[in-house]
Amino acid sequence: MEDRELAQAACRGDEAAFHALITRQRRRLYGIAYSYLHNENDALEAVQETVCRAWSKCGRLRNPELFVTWLIRILINCCVDEQKRKKRVIPYEEIQQEHAKTGEMVNDSKLDLERALNRMKPKYRHVLILKYYQDMTVAEIAKVLECPEGTVKTRLYQGLKLLRQKIEPGGAAIHV
Repeated sequence: MEDRELAQAACRGDEAAFHALITRQRRRLYGIAYSYLHNENDALEAVQETVCRAWSKCGRLRNPELFVTWLIRILINCCVDEQKRKKRVIPYEEIQQEHAKTGEMVNDSKLDLERALNRMKPKYRHVLILKYYQDMTVAEIAKVLECPEGTVKTRLYQGLKLLRQKIEPGGAAIHV
């Protein structure tokens, strides 16, 4: 079955179709959540919350063919809610310890990039994360964020410009 047919069935209350859609999108959803939250447990929790919200409101979705973009939008909102809820700064040493546990090397420029992204306005951060962390096209981003493609292009340009200003050529973040 195609995603569109599954989405229509899911919106009519078919649990198996909903499960099939979520299963097809699970890696993408986790990737987006991890891009926002930088923590495996928080990302998994955000995906779980997204699935719960989507299932409870699926019957009210007017255009089932937009199910996947609607699902991603819910996920972004869950991630933003989680970021607001945690609203704390993680010490550099704690990040190093976390990466040491997972076996991933700590890269200072990666940390600088993440810090710079986290200090940006959400409208720029969302576009940059979806474009460069999730390889979404401008058209896909426009659907997810429910804005014109021209707006997405402008936000990409402005966001990259701001990112360049926040990070020195050597890789160290500028504290403005």
